[in-house]
Amino acid sequence: MAGRRAALKAIDWVAFAERVPPNQRGMFNALKTRSDAISAKLASLPETPAAIDWSHYKTAVAKAGMVDDFEKKFKALQIPEAADTQTNSINAQEAEANKSALAYIEGSKARITQYEAQLDKFKNMIPFDQMTIEDLNHTFPETKLDKAKHPYWPHKPITEL
Repeated sequence: MAGRRAALKAIDWVAFAERVPPNQRGMFNALKTRSDAISAKLASLPETPAAIDWSHYKTAVAKAGMVDDFEKKFKALQIPEAADTQTNSINAQEAEANKSALAYIEGSKARITQYEAQLDKFKNMIPFDQMTIEDLNHTFPETKLDKAKHPYWPHKPITEL
């Protein structure tokens, strides 16, 4: 049956449920219920359709040649399976998403090391209530005022305040 061949991948509902946010749990449950109903319906169908008893119809139908014509057309009928046009684009999107996720992870690791260095700096610095202006300027260089370049108070350009 075409439906059984189309279902190449089984859905891991447990892993899927772990990724569903709490506010979308109802939609997830509805999707799972509908999917289970369709799977049950598909499983209840026979692999091949029931054979048609053409001889019975030849005796039951009054018009001669009509059943033979239907039988010939039925046997000539070829139903094409739907062509898969989306799998390649989905796989490309998945590969692109994996690359961007890996880049994000690497960037996050770099940020984590930077933040840990800042945290160590904050843990090891002199408490603010014990700092002098020189200690503050040494620990945070951006707070140092350039009195030679800007001799008047606030010793910084107004755009930087």
